[in-house]
Amino acid sequence: MNLDTNTLLIIAGAIIVLVLLVVILARSSKQRVQISQTETRPVATTARAIDLAEGRGVADEGAAAAKDVAGQILGVEAHPIVSEADGPPDNLQALKGVGPKLAAQLNAAGITRYDQLARLSANEIALLDERMGAFKGRLARDRVGDQAAYLARGDTEGFEAQFGKLGGAA
Repeated sequence: MNLDTNTLLIIAGAIIVLVLLVVILARSSKQRVQISQTETRPVATTARAIDLAEGRGVADEGAAAAKDVAGQILGVEAHPIVSEADGPPDNLQALKGVGPKLAAQLNAAGITRYDQLARLSANEIALLDERMGAFKGRLARDRVGDQAAYLARGDTEGFEAQFGKLGGAA
């Protein structure tokens, strides 16, 4: 079989188009859908564990989206952030950047202890940060989770080496 130049160019062009389509489809299947909550509502004072299954695949993202819609329809918190506090409250104002008003907002969100803040992932801190109103961005900027981790384990020397002299009474 003898192929002329035009036929070879058409076949080569078709192969290139197919390869590009496969690459484009492979990349688009790897993109993740980010679901952001634009409306801010206070977290219920009885804290619950965050839904850790969210964000692990298309099915999980679909389930999270359904949970978001159901939460809006029912008027309940679809993505609680903090776990229950175990023990008496800590002095959150000992953390750098946390004053009485921010501490009150954290308490209203169900956070009363250092260990609760220390257990939050960067994503959970970002979600909580979105709900802090005038203090939005402060938790991440002041590394409040990192500070709380030192105080939760009682490492005041490590805290002071990293963040400076301890504020209030821990």
